[in-house]
Amino acid sequence: MENGVKGYGEGYLAVFAPKVFKSITDLCKPYLIGKDCFDIRRRVADLCSVCDYWSLQGAARHVTSAIEIALVDAKSKSLKCPAYDLFGGSKTDEIEAYGSGGICDTKDHFREELDLLNSLGIKKYKIRAVKEDILRTAWILEEAAKHGIEVGIDMCQNLADPPQKVEDVTHYVDEIKKISDKKILFLEEAIGPTNPEGFKELRKSIGIQICGGEVITTPFEMIERIKNNIYDFVQPDASVIGGMTAVMEIFSETKKNNIDTVVHAWGGPVAIMANYQCAFACHGKLVEYPMIPFKLEEEMFSDQRRIQNGKVLKPTADGIGIYFSDDIEHRYDFDDEAVYSCVVAERGQPPDEYWKDNNLK
Repeated sequence: MENGVKGYGEGYLAVFAPKVFKSITDLCKPYLIGKDCFDIRRRVADLCSVCDYWSLQGAARHVTSAIEIALVDAKSKSLKCPAYDLFGGSKTDEIEAYGSGGICDTKDHFREELDLLNSLGIKKYKIRAVKEDILRTAWILEEAAKHGIEVGIDMCQNLADPPQKVEDVTHYVDEIKKISDKKILFLEEAIGPTNPEGFKELRKSIGIQICGGEVITTPFEMIERIKNNIYDFVQPDASVIGGMTAVMEIFSETKKNNIDTVVHAWGGPVAIMANYQCAFACHGKLVEYPMIPFKLEEEMFSDQRRIQNGKVLKPTADGIGIYFSDDIEHRYDFDDEAVYSCVVAERGQPPDEYWKDNNLK
């Protein structure tokens, strides 16, 4: 901004295809320079005019998300208030967190993550699993229960081609029930994103909360799914769906339909804090706490992401609550190989028999 304030934004696309992200950002830049950045809705409308014809859904929406978040950050910093104050203020001082990890190939790795959750007082834990992980899932359900921790399952079907069928999911759950009496807290992305009727069928037949929505790039599509009773709770991401204002729209719609919004927060620190700000502004009941730490994360969060007794405490700094500097930027050079890949690779994980436990029924 011309007043010297810097706003920071993040689009989830950038961790998958950073050069694509930069190219679209460069395309949009001329339509932002010299404009009133306090008029965030108008700036987002301008971006939609530039991009929607060729990317009504998908990549450009991630860039729009990043720019909108940056505008919110810059405006709230200029006004010397936390970002949630732009959306009516925080409605709570703390929100329960669930630990998001479980990409574990050994029992010791799982136990390390459970120890971390114990140290933070977190009592909900999401792991990643596929339909073949029957013994593995049963083992962690039992192991987590020793600590009073409930387990939800992300089946990652956004990454599968073709995605699994409803009967695959019901078989997976039925087989787990034969060897563990511990209840699965929720199933996330258990069906592919192009099969909303499959989600509805699961909701009717499986007796477990069904959720999803992290890949959805427009409020319109998510609201249609909400009205169609696809999910028990939805997981919008401000770095994907069009920014923080779009997430607020989803919170408003879910309240009308008596379901919950649990923001997806698996990006970098900017995306995480943007989503947390939305949750505080809308009295969210639960937020995601990613369990893959890295040094840059610690520096950018500074003292603004605090967890006590299993709850994320309300950030208090101006803006979205991110610290960044030229020094940090220089110490963490861009690495074009440091990207997420959606290709599901064989990483040498053990066979499911590894998880067999004589204590399972």
